[in-house]
Amino acid sequence: MEELDENKLPIAVTIGEPSGIGPEVILKSWYKRHEFSIAPFFVIGSAELLKKQASALNLNVPITPISSPQQAVHIFNNSLPVLDLNFKSDFQFGHPQHETAEMVIASIDKAVELIICGQARAMATAPIHKAALYSVGFDCPGHTEYLAKLSKNHTGEEYHPVMMLASEQLCVVPLTIHVALKDVPPLITHQLLVRTIRTIHEGMKKFFNLDYPAIAVSGLNPHAGEGGTMGIEEREIIAPAINALKKQGIRLNGPMPADTMFHKSARAKYDVALCMYHDQALIPIKTIDFDAGVNVTLGLPIVRTSPDHGTALDIAGQGLANPTSMINSLKLADRMSKYLPLIDADQNEQ
Repeated sequence: MEELDENKLPIAVTIGEPSGIGPEVILKSWYKRHEFSIAPFFVIGSAELLKKQASALNLNVPITPISSPQQAVHIFNNSLPVLDLNFKSDFQFGHPQHETAEMVIASIDKAVELIICGQARAMATAPIHKAALYSVGFDCPGHTEYLAKLSKNHTGEEYHPVMMLASEQLCVVPLTIHVALKDVPPLITHQLLVRTIRTIHEGMKKFFNLDYPAIAVSGLNPHAGEGGTMGIEEREIIAPAINALKKQGIRLNGPMPADTMFHKSARAKYDVALCMYHDQALIPIKTIDFDAGVNVTLGLPIVRTSPDHGTALDIAGQGLANPTSMINSLKLADRMSKYLPLIDADQNEQ
């Protein structure tokens, strides 16, 4: 296999759920490639499907099938390169179909393979619709867990990835993700806290050009437990984990009351906030920067970013999808894979 110049490796973009807005924001991102200085990327999926999407959405995006990532760099300025997986399946806007599910999974598989074998330098994933994938054997809770499984298959290593939501104004990590609120307290353990904080620390150093990243850690309970009068998790679990890691040279502050962590002057004191549960982390970033946030996976041997939104089936096919988060995903994948800090596309148009 011919090797590529490391500085010219393109970014692999997975096609995502075809009935949602993923293909639309990919097409719009390519269209704005010069406006936002987007590095060369190629889509893994179906060239025919993307041509149909571009036509249906009245987007003037020429599409060129490619047989290897190397071709993408030379084609990208004039046409959207697509590594075609030769799946003959169609789509219907707003209605996921199991007929396209195998292509969606295969595109993720191929992206990981290409990065690990040195043919692409990062991946940006369009949103998937998990229910559609379950019909063809998808057996992971989500995208991130599936990427960890694929990475292990390639390297033999065990990975415990961490989901970070990033924008220019705020980076947050939820310690627990898609679980009911009543199930959160038993999941907060010393081991999980230590593993997650170490992953954040190493990821911010490696990919965000921070020698000594500052991490703020929230409490679980109101007022961070208020000395044990409103909960003991802070005193018995969270604080001991923080103190142990401080002794190892990790820069930490907490446990902090979550209701005072996210105003402007508070955010200026840390690089990333670790929160105890989903909404504690996602409400602030989606309030502060709803359109521009990027989903970043830390703790894998590959660089992976994704828009911080779902398939948006309700607006699919209407030309309404905002490409800001996908543009930022591509720009951040570019910078993470070059060990540079986060730079936002700083735009909010559709």
